[in-house]
This record gives sequence, C-alpha cells and structure tokens, in this order.
Amino acid sequence: MPGRGTRKGSEVTQPAHAQRATLPSGTGLRPDVIAGLTAAAVVLPKAMAYATVAGLSVSVGLYTAFVPMIVYALLGTSRVLSVSSTTTLAILVAAQLALVVPDGNPAALVVTTATLTALTGLLLVAASVLRLGFVANFVSAPVLTGFKAGIGLVIVLDQVPKLFGIHITKEGFFRDVLSLVQQLPESSMLTLAIGGVTLLLLLAMERLWPHSPAPLAVVAGGIAVSWLAGLSAGGVATVGHIPQALPSMTLPDLGLVMQLLPGAIGIALMSFTETIAAGRAFALPPEPPIRADRELLATGAANLAGALFGAMPAGGGTSQTAVVRAVGGRTQKASLVTAAASAATMLVLAPALGLLPQAVLAAIVIVYSIGLIQPLEFAAIRKVRTMEFGWALAAFAGVLVFGTLQGILVAIILSLLGLAGQAANPRVHVIGRKRSDDVLRPLSPEHPDDETFEGLLILRPEGRLFFANAQQVSDRIRELVAQHKPRVLMLDLSRVFDIGYSALLVMTEGERRFAEAGVTVWLAGLNPDVLRYIRSSGLAEHLGNDRMFANARAGLRRYLEAPPGGGSDADAKESFGRSDAKGEATPE
Repeated sequence: MPGRGTRKGSEVTQPAHAQRATLPSGTGLRPDVIAGLTAAAVVLPKAMAYATVAGLSVSVGLYTAFVPMIVYALLGTSRVLSVSSTTTLAILVAAQLALVVPDGNPAALVVTTATLTALTGLLLVAASVLRLGFVANFVSAPVLTGFKAGIGLVIVLDQVPKLFGIHITKEGFFRDVLSLVQQLPESSMLTLAIGGVTLLLLLAMERLWPHSPAPLAVVAGGIAVSWLAGLSAGGVATVGHIPQALPSMTLPDLGLVMQLLPGAIGIALMSFTETIAAGRAFALPPEPPIRADRELLATGAANLAGALFGAMPAGGGTSQTAVVRAVGGRTQKASLVTAAASAATMLVLAPALGLLPQAVLAAIVIVYSIGLIQPLEFAAIRKVRTMEFGWALAAFAGVLVFGTLQGILVAIILSLLGLAGQAANPRVHVIGRKRSDDVLRPLSPEHPDDETFEGLLILRPEGRLFFANAQQVSDRIRELVAQHKPRVLMLDLSRVFDIGYSALLVMTEGERRFAEAGVTVWLAGLNPDVLRYIRSSGLAEHLGNDRMFANARAGLRRYLEAPPGGGSDADAKESFGRSDAKGEATPE
C-alpha cells in the first residue's frame, strides 16, 4: 500500500515524503546515534501506551521496543525500519487476550502474551519458508482503509474512559458507547483536566513540530506533575510499580496454542502487512529492495525472540520509521541505539515511570490513533471506484459490529471476494481501428469515428481465462456475435496471459457452434504459453495456420485482402462507425 499520504505521526499508511526522500548526509555512527535517540524519545512512550491498550503492563511495551527491535535490525532488509508495537497490533492483542484471560489475571496474561507472540512469530517464519510474502498484497488498500478506520474508533473509545477517570465493562463498540455516556456523571474532573491538557499539548506539538519528541515531553511533564502534586493520593490512576530490571525469560504454554491460533493468524497478517508497507515507504532508490519473504523471516524471528522476554507481537511502525529517516538515520544501527535506550529506561527510569498518570498514556494513544481514521481516503476511493468504497465501508462496519479479530477476517474475505469478482468478470472489448492510422483499440464514446469492418468482428477479452469465468466470457462473446452478425469472428487474445483447461473446452465448443452458424473463428495475438496450450488441445491444428495470426493487425490485413464468405474487397473495406460498445480507449 505504498505511496499514500497520511496524517503526520500516525502508523497508518506511507507518507508521501518517503517517496521523495534523499539519502541523508553525514558519515560514521553519528547520524544513526542521533536518529536512534530521537526515535527512542518517540517510540518508548508510545510503546508503553500501546501496552496499556492491550491490557498489559507498560513494561511490556518497553520489552517490545527492546528485543524485537534488535533481532529485526540484524535480519531485516530495510535500512531504517523501526520495529516495535503499533496501535493496530495492540488492539488485536487486546481482543485476543480478553477472550483467553477474561479476568485479567496478571500471571496468566504474561504467559498468554508470550504464547501469542511466539505463535505469531512461528506463523511468520513458516510463511517465509513457504515463500508466502505475496500474501501481503491480498488485502486491498480500500479494505485496509476501512479496517484501520474501524480499529481507530475502537482504540479511541477504549481510551476515553481513562481520560474521564471512569471504568466501563467492555461488551462491544455500541454498548460501550452507551455505557460511557451513562457513566460520564461519575467522571474525575482532575483526571479529565490532566488528560485534556495532555491532548491539547500533543496535538499542538505534532502540528507545529512534526516527528518531535512530543510523547517524551508530555510523559516527563506528567511524571513531574504527579510527583509534585501527589496525584496518586488525590485519586488519579497512575501506572504503578514497574520492575527495575531487564526482562526475564518467559516460556510459552503449548496448551494455549489452539485457543490463540485464530487470533495469531490475524495478528501475523497485520504485522507483516504493516511491516512491508512501512519498509517499502521509506526505501530509497539507491538502497537494496525490500524482500517480502525475508521480511517475513525477520519479523517472525523478532517476535519469537521477543516472546521469550515478555514482549507483545511487534511489527514495523510508520511514524517511528519516519522519525529515523527525518533526522538522518541511515542504517539499522539507529534501531540498536533505540533498543539500548529502552534497556537504559528499564534499568534506570522504571521507578519514575510508575508515577505517570494513566490519563497521559490514554491521551498519547488517542492522538496517535486518530490518524488511523482517514476520511479523505474514503472520499478518494469513492471518487474512483464506488464498488471498492463499499468494501471499505463493509470492513469499517465489520470491526465495529463483529469486533476487531472478526473484523480482520471480514477485511480478508472482502479482499478475496473482490479479487475473485474481478477475475470472474473479465472485460470483452469490441475492437475498432482509428481512422487514418494503424491503431486498434476498444470502441468507446470518446472515439465515435473509429471504424469497424463489414462482416468482421474483433473481440479482445482481458485477463486469465479459467473455469470461474470461461462460461461468462463465452456468453458475452455469443451476445456480441448475435448483435453484430459477422461472417468472421477474430478473437484478439493479446491481453490473455493464461488459459485453463475448462476455458479451452469452452473455446473449442464455441468454435464448433459458430461454425455451424456460419461464423468463422480466427485467433490472433497468442502469447507463447497460450499458444502452447491451444496446440496441445488440438484446436490449433483444427483451425490451421490460415486462421491464426501473430496479432490482430495481421488478421485485419488478411481479411481486407481476401474476406471469406464472399463480398468484394471494396465491400470489405467499407467501414461504418459504431459507438455503441463500451471500452477503454487504449491502443493495441
């Protein structure tokens, strides 16, 4: 999903400036050290906030910005991609953990998270071994737009109660909205004031200084105010105790695998989709290309290693990678510096982080999740393709109605149905010739003067012809033959890149029926593979060389020189303009 502009600071789609970037200046380690430290100021507060979205301790966010980032730095193909937690992954993890650990038992959450992260990593590694990197392209951009917009609303609603200092029981998006409204009178004005000020500061700083360490600034300010004013004693919820140590070893529980597998599949797909999108967005022309299968291996290994040290599922983040690139990062050494900063935070700053108000983390999550909702993208999709706009809306509604994990399933199914629908409905163009020029192109209202030829009908199907569309294409061809009543039907197969056995049977039967009706079938423009299949089927031998042509122009010249079925050359050359067929005006 490369090349789309997005709100600065979001982790949604690739910012346009990534396509225009140039290689940063500077030599040695200094640019990467500066980039890594700057990225840490953005990544670490957000990682802690995303951990709370998943219902986990903020320390899990630090673990996720530590081990996975190191492993990806050693194995990934992107020079600057920063790998840790993201908003989308956090909400998917939250949904899965809520199913398996509904009571929120801390010990059970640790083991379940380790198992989920390890399973996600195993799925990604297995996909790499099977060379399934192309699967990332199966989720269409409109469907992903709708899915992420739904996720964005769910995340914002999940964090709003923390801004008001209230708690609601999660029962689904629409019920949660009702519960929130009912409990607003119980809000803590002090908590709301802290959250509201944090929101305003973050929005202002992001607008004035994009990619600045704004999250670090508000975290530091929140800790200072909490300590000076004794907010915890005043009833404001804070992060609480954070272990002052590096992550300890955590082993997955094999007994949870079957429960977690459906969610892990969705999380693995989203992790890889976000990683490959962010990696491609920030790859510069002089740099090596992003290799999808290697990215699967790198993100899989990163998650496997992270699982053993308490991390939640991780993937490439667009906003943090934008920071690395914007301040001059050139290699994965920047990620190693960020990981070192995460370790230093765990060892030195953990006690201070415990004073941080939950409302400040909620404000960070909201600000960096709003970017998932892109109304302008919906409008752009609707302007170009109404059908795909419908897919985007369906994916959006799927998340809100069915939930996040079911929503990703809806998104995948919609993408596959869209792909199947396009493959099952290939176009069949009526071809004409541009007057006074040797250009054959589909007839269209934009070119009403294009000429066709008495007794000859040239049709050009597009795409792969196989069992799912063979009969439909055949029916469309029969309709056009009945409409135009030609003596010769020339099928220009130059846009058909593959033909299946079922389609060959339908073509052979169609030729026989046309012959009985007095219509001669010619074939033109066969690529080597299609020609080989047609020869193997015996159809080429049946037609003979005089009814098969290298391209449609050669067939047209043959027809004009000696039209079969009678008629003078002058009659054959007599053209009549037709503009009743629809098609895209592109030259042959």
